[in-house]
Amino acid sequence: METASVKPFIVRIPDTTKVSVEGGALRVTGPKGELVQPIVREIAVNIENGQAVITRQGNSKRLKALHGLIRALLQNAVRGVNEGYTKTLELSGVGYRAQASGDELTLSVGFSHQVKMKAPKGITFAVVENKIKVSGNDKHMVGQIAHSIRAVRPPEPYKGKGIKYEGERIRRKAGKAAAKAAGAK
Repeated sequence: METASVKPFIVRIPDTTKVSVEGGALRVTGPKGELVQPIVREIAVNIENGQAVITRQGNSKRLKALHGLIRALLQNAVRGVNEGYTKTLELSGVGYRAQASGDELTLSVGFSHQVKMKAPKGITFAVVENKIKVSGNDKHMVGQIAHSIRAVRPPEPYKGKGIKYEGERIRRKAGKAAAKAAGAK
């Protein structure tokens, strides 16, 4: 198929951001750091007039998927180096605490020991009133670290104790006593 019939995707690049194509990768630099995103050779990225034009060479199902993927990854990288990403987690449970010091997060969540997590490069932790904020410029890394923190003590459905995302609704269960009472009627 011809490339002319394929509609290109356009990603706007702010003045504070520099995007360059080096070898088989996109390098995105901005006020909050730098990200490198590899691309496949069938996808072409041209930087012109403050925007990136992303085109593909063909119409196979794989190339269509990669075309949209590269556009989304570039858009996320541009937003990340300008604004950054943040995920907030909430602690709920008696005696559940979190403490951030430097690049380390210490969790006290009902185990006999404290759980310590070290932040990878580019990720920062902040703790305010039983809320943990995970921040960074890489959307995937922020989400992955937030998931790892939540996995230490996921919220349980009976009492609602655990670590959950801000705004996440936990479906509560009644428990044995309520189940027996309902069955006795």
